[in-house]
Amino acid sequence: MEWLKENLSFNTHGKGMLLITREIERQIQSWDIQEGMCFLYIPHASASLTISESYDPSAQQDVEAFYEYTVPENQPWYRHTLEGADDSPSHIRATLTQPSLCIPIDDGRLSLGTWQGIFLFEHRARSQRRRVLLRCLKVS
Repeated sequence: MEWLKENLSFNTHGKGMLLITREIERQIQSWDIQEGMCFLYIPHASASLTISESYDPSAQQDVEAFYEYTVPENQPWYRHTLEGADDSPSHIRATLTQPSLCIPIDDGRLSLGTWQGIFLFEHRARSQRRRVLLRCLKVS
C-alpha cells in the first residue's frame, strides 16, 4: 500500500456549492490508483464538503435554498457577528454538513453513484480561497 497526498485550492464565488469532482478524479488518475480509498478534508470553519446530485442544477439550487431558509442571516439571537452578518450562519451551516469525506476507488475511478458529485460548499457571502486536503491510500 502507498499513501499519496495533495493539497488542492479552489476559488469560490460566495455562498453556494462548487462542483470539484473532476479535479479530484484528475489527481487520482495522475497517481494511477486502480483500487484504494480517497479521503478529503477541508480545514475551514465556514465551508464544508458534501456529496449531492450533480446532474440537474435544480437539485443544487434546492440544497442551497434549504440552507438559506434553515440558517438565515441577520437573526437577533446571533452573538458571533464580528465578521459580518454571515459569520454565525456560516459556522452553523458547516456544523450541519461535513468537513471530510471518504470515497472508495475502484477500477481507477471514484465509486460515486451515477448522479453523485463532490461539492465544496461555501457558506460565506464573499469569495474565498479554500484548500481541500486530498489523501489517497493506493492498494498495490
